[in-house]
Amino acid sequence: MKRLCIIPCGKKKIWDIHPDKGPVRAEDAYLSPFHQACERYAKAFFDEWVILSAKHGFLRPDDIVPENYDVTFGTAHSDIMAADELCRQFHDKGFSDIEELVMLGGKKYRSVLNAVIGEHQRISWPLSSYKGIGYMLQALNRAVEEKHELQHVHLKKRE
Repeated sequence: MKRLCIIPCGKKKIWDIHPDKGPVRAEDAYLSPFHQACERYAKAFFDEWVILSAKHGFLRPDDIVPENYDVTFGTAHSDIMAADELCRQFHDKGFSDIEELVMLGGKKYRSVLNAVIGEHQRISWPLSSYKGIGYMLQALNRAVEEKHELQHVHLKKRE
């Protein structure tokens, strides 16, 4: 079965350390400890993974992020990608054909992904039982170290 891991982008970016860096691959743009742990997990257990950005939508590791930004889902920021654009991008990149999606993020991504995924798709949230980012980080790091994927809590659309 074809699976896709979706990971959140994160606030800390390469330009916070190297302001003159210029455009970079998405895989190299995000530096927060949580994003880095999610990326290591995605690389360890999935053939295909993407980064979900409120500004740029679904980014493959080789997609280019042109510059620094500070846009978050769940805020009223004018640069948040509209739901219809996210849906179009999700479909255009072929993600609507993937049966199982795994999201390594919190509750603020539920409404975003529920608006995008098809009825035939299953989405799981393996970090949903952890209370707080510290516990999520520990779980991700332990899973990679022990080479044992986290248990998946499958939720149907709109749960």
